[in-house]
Amino acid sequence: MPTLAQTLKRIREAGAARRDPAITRTLVRGTADLKASGILDGVVKAGDRAPLFARPNLSHDTVRLARVLRGGPVVVSFFRGRW
Repeated sequence: MPTLAQTLKRIREAGAARRDPAITRTLVRGTADLKASGILDGVVKAGDRAPLFARPNLSHDTVRLARVLRGGPVVVSFFRGRW
């Protein structure tokens, strides 16, 4: 079974193979520029404690982290929206 990192790499490579190479270069350059800006210094990293939050899910029901944590460890995934 592939690791998450391997799966994500495969997805990135498949996307790059379908795109115009100029677009891929722009995306790679933009990512590099963001990293160089230091913006990642403020990003929550794997293993960091998340602030207790309440947010709507896709069904518009409020999900509260404190309540979900009662059931054990939690993985939080951020969905940027429909494109």
